[in-house]
Amino acid sequence: MALSPLTDSTLPLLLKGYAWLPGRRRRNGGAPVRTRLLGKPAIALHGTDAVRFFYDEDHIHRRAALPGPVLDTLFGRGAVHTLDGERHRVRKALFVHLLKDREGIADLTERAAAEWERARADWAGQSQVVLFDAFALLLTRTVCGWAGIALDDDEARRTADDLVAMVDGFATPGPRHWRARRARRRQEERLARRIEEIRRTGPEPAGTGAPTGAALAEVARHHEADGTPLDPHTAAVEILNVIRPTVAVAWFLTFAAHALHRWPEHRAPLAKGDTAYARAFAHELRRFYPFVPFLGGLAARDLEWRGERIEAGTMVLLDVYGQLHDPGLWPRPYTFDPTRFLGAEPGRDDLIPQGGGDVTGGHRCPGEDIVLALLQTLVPLLARLEYRVPGQDLSVPLERVPSTVGGGFFVTDMH
Repeated sequence: MALSPLTDSTLPLLLKGYAWLPGRRRRNGGAPVRTRLLGKPAIALHGTDAVRFFYDEDHIHRRAALPGPVLDTLFGRGAVHTLDGERHRVRKALFVHLLKDREGIADLTERAAAEWERARADWAGQSQVVLFDAFALLLTRTVCGWAGIALDDDEARRTADDLVAMVDGFATPGPRHWRARRARRRQEERLARRIEEIRRTGPEPAGTGAPTGAALAEVARHHEADGTPLDPHTAAVEILNVIRPTVAVAWFLTFAAHALHRWPEHRAPLAKGDTAYARAFAHELRRFYPFVPFLGGLAARDLEWRGERIEAGTMVLLDVYGQLHDPGLWPRPYTFDPTRFLGAEPGRDDLIPQGGGDVTGGHRCPGEDIVLALLQTLVPLLARLEYRVPGQDLSVPLERVPSTVGGGFFVTDMH
């Protein structure tokens, strides 16, 4: 039976951002939301059962699911996010190897702590520090050094600006979007040249700044399911999919500064090095603050969800922001409360700011452990800093995707 005509919700989504889908779901009495996005039929699902349904590859495919504008800004053409089946499993294994290795994560966080001390000395000499910009530069230096991508100071600033632009412009038309496209093109071209150089001359001995075992060298030598190496462009796309999400932790660090300013009672346990509290605080940051509004895929075949027919090819949305603020999962969901995670790790399919399901074979982000490790390392250092917060706009607008704090959260008198 054909679906009845549906109103396209692309414009309301752009206008309302994170609030669009939860608002539609409330008006729909909690039932799945049927609509159109970019002219295509769509259905939005909600809840932990929906997470398991969504991450079953027999139900949902990623091939052709991501719109071209998102590929041209955030993920890149040919990225692992667009694959299914054996091709996805082999490519995903590369990311799991790079991003879930305990020694590699420890090396990354040690580098981040060292970069923090270097940056802190610079911050102390400045009349004003925009925290978001400072965090993005710090993380760019950290992850590029860890990945074997050598950058001088000017290159680090330009790379940080480009990586931020890719994230900032993926979900909007206009100048932010075109800035993101240009940033991705620059970085893909630069990294493709480095991949070609490594393949010609080998890693470290040629002075490429990509020692054996570093992410850049590992991506350069990766082979696909059919035994062929990644072409230089796709290799560049995938190394960006290692470093870009790491730099995106700047959003969470800025949210951490916002939380510490609004609720300063959290500063003391973090500053004194309570590791359990730091982990709980990191979980709550990822739950409470807006990051991903929803995720999308295409119905692989005719499906049924709780009596709702879903025709093959329908866009299926997973309501991420709504689930992270669902009172059925999180008592007092609009209260920032890290203690909800003290002594209790969240369920796999409950806390899903970076996706749900299995990380090894599925589409859950393999960098989630890195995000947590960086937050657990850097947020306590932030809690120990002393600075003054002048009057400014500290709102976190839900209509902007991705949202951030006002103008980036500037501080003075830092020491």
